[in-house]
Amino acid sequence: MFFLIGRLIVNFLEEAGAIGLLILRVFSRLPKLPRNLRSLFKQMERIGVGSIPLVLVTSLFVGAVTAVQAAYQFHGYVPLQYLGAVVGKTVTLELGPVLTALVVGGRVSAAMAAELGTMKVTEQLDAMEMIAVDPIEYLVLPRIVAAVIMLPVLTVFSDFLAILGGMVVAKFSIGINYNVFADGLKLLFRYQDVVGGLMKTFFFGFIISLMGCYYGFATKEGAEGVGLSTMKAVVSSCLLILVSNYLLATIIFRIIFAV
Repeated sequence: MFFLIGRLIVNFLEEAGAIGLLILRVFSRLPKLPRNLRSLFKQMERIGVGSIPLVLVTSLFVGAVTAVQAAYQFHGYVPLQYLGAVVGKTVTLELGPVLTALVVGGRVSAAMAAELGTMKVTEQLDAMEMIAVDPIEYLVLPRIVAAVIMLPVLTVFSDFLAILGGMVVAKFSIGINYNVFADGLKLLFRYQDVVGGLMKTFFFGFIISLMGCYYGFATKEGAEGVGLSTMKAVVSSCLLILVSNYLLATIIFRIIFAV
């Protein structure tokens, strides 16, 4: 038992050290980003435009179910004109940033780990190093910067669609007209909620791309290793998003925007 626990601790420390080293290598290459703008724009398109259908469907139904659940909780206790306020607060503070990061993270980190893992097991990464092409600068840096830029953009898109979904359900399922919903939305609106939610997404984008790239580079043992790296990238990015969400929410809303 002690041997197993010790082994798990050693593995965790080894992975944490390797991830920390990768972060340092990425930041040291930041001044070279202008040389990789074409790759950056390509990754922004793959992460941003490629994720729009997934974010669209998820956000519409998240807003719709939030409105339905809030109306059920309000029944007999709270006037329904506050429905817009609850949907707006819930979406901008938590559901928009976190669910967007989770659904995009599952797609993007898996794709990055599979792509880079395949390059690793087919020795394409070794070939790049042999011809003096830096894989961190050419492959990792554009992916991480693109994810950090596109996650906030996708979250703005998600917030808007989720509120729209909640508004439509409020009108046709609950019986609240658009003006009442919009008045409720404005009633408790604070710009700090939107800004704070978007601030979290910069970190979520970094986590998603970092996990995808790290496990892609750490891939071993052929096709089976690629599958294992893909699974590890998705699981670790989702767990880190949830853990970091608590820490970031504490820092942003209890310290930075504390009133």
